[in-house]
Amino acid sequence: MSRLVVVSNRVPNPANGRTRAGGLAVALEQALKQRGGVWLGWSGEAVAEPDPTPTLHDAGNVSYAYLDLTPDDVQEYYNGYSNRALWPLMHTRLDLTEFARKDLASYLDVNRRFATALAAMVRDDDIIWVHDYHMIPLASELRRLGLKNRIGYFHHIPWPAPDILTALPRHDDLVRALLQFDLVGLQTEADADNLFAYLTREYGLRSNGRGIVGWDDKTTRIAHFPIGIETEGFAKRARRAGKASFVREITESLMGRKMIIGVDRLDYSKGVPERMAAFEKLIESDADWINKVTYLQITPRSRSEVPEYADIERSVSETAGRVNGRFGEANWTPIRYVNRSYGRTALAGLYRAAAVGLVTPFRDGMNLVAKEYVAAQDPEDPGVLVLSRFAGAAAELHGAILVNPYDGEGVAKSIGVALVMPLEERRARWREMWASLVENPVDVWATRFLSALEDSPPSLASRLLGFMKSADNRFVTSRGREALTALW
Repeated sequence: MSRLVVVSNRVPNPANGRTRAGGLAVALEQALKQRGGVWLGWSGEAVAEPDPTPTLHDAGNVSYAYLDLTPDDVQEYYNGYSNRALWPLMHTRLDLTEFARKDLASYLDVNRRFATALAAMVRDDDIIWVHDYHMIPLASELRRLGLKNRIGYFHHIPWPAPDILTALPRHDDLVRALLQFDLVGLQTEADADNLFAYLTREYGLRSNGRGIVGWDDKTTRIAHFPIGIETEGFAKRARRAGKASFVREITESLMGRKMIIGVDRLDYSKGVPERMAAFEKLIESDADWINKVTYLQITPRSRSEVPEYADIERSVSETAGRVNGRFGEANWTPIRYVNRSYGRTALAGLYRAAAVGLVTPFRDGMNLVAKEYVAAQDPEDPGVLVLSRFAGAAAELHGAILVNPYDGEGVAKSIGVALVMPLEERRARWREMWASLVENPVDVWATRFLSALEDSPPSLASRLLGFMKSADNRFVTSRGREALTALW
């Protein structure tokens, strides 16, 4: 079995258990331990003169490799191009997309430095798996350095329609770099269709029917691999958490009221202020819910250096304050807004205690909160998931109530339906969603991607050269042999 090399913007610290709590980190570490390998990424540190050689931390047969960045890198590569250009663009927020050439230059430079550091560590038969939009140019840089390894890329966020993507200056360079990967994985079929549509419109490239496109001397397979969660493990965690003192205190403080829960990173793509406004419409239109339901919104801060995130934090706080000021009573706060993070066990217990899981992003690659909410439920008395149709999870969780997050009245109505849904319907919807989660847990997702990467087609030049070497083929001229050999 080939050794595995994982590359991502950030890398877990094996000395800190909290950084490994997420399902993705657990799945990747499991795959790394099975094969042995390296996980390379940014250390999280910004220093004036970073060492080009990674700092290594060995844990068994896995090496964790950390590269420092400069303060300018953090501002331009990370806060700039990654999170003020690519992130809003991929989430169809052209109004928030900002492009600066110095940010792009830093983005390319950081990827070049990552590639240089990685090339010194990679063996000829290693499989390389690159994660997310921070690292799109990495395969191109590795190919420039002469690496012929199988290299896969997984895009965790949405891939936009061609009209959106072409608004990005030098979008063609970005996509050409993407096609240097052997396998490009996306969350949903719609995301893959968007990428195929761009390739067809801009370059006339078409899939061969198996998701494979050819570009110059390179073939790339494009496919969707919806990411899962630790389904059984998270369900077990939720059962245990229900007995924890923290969860009991929260449920007792509800005084018999039903609870709606939303858990989101503070980001404009999540639609949190609009979700709060929809809850306001619910209690405004039906006074029976006044003092009968509490909405708990947990929203940790993120990317506070980016101005748009300060704006969304202010908007969420103002909306929560308006609703509570308008409808709150001395013994009831309609919206409990918490601007901090909780551990996965605490969240699992809160999900299980909530009658409604409210997940209404404007756009999301997958949204694992939706899946975790379903996994956490009591099969005998499950809650109801109200889910945005623009989250990738909507393609799998057919038992959810799907909503349009731009339609506040529609979301309010759906929340009301969820709160009074009969037990048998709740059970039936939950069973359908649970079956989907069991079929595609995160470790199966990782195995499927790596299997597809190992089975991905070799480059066009490699196949032609193999064809020439297999026999003295009379259809290939001597000049053609020389050209193809040079190409290889």
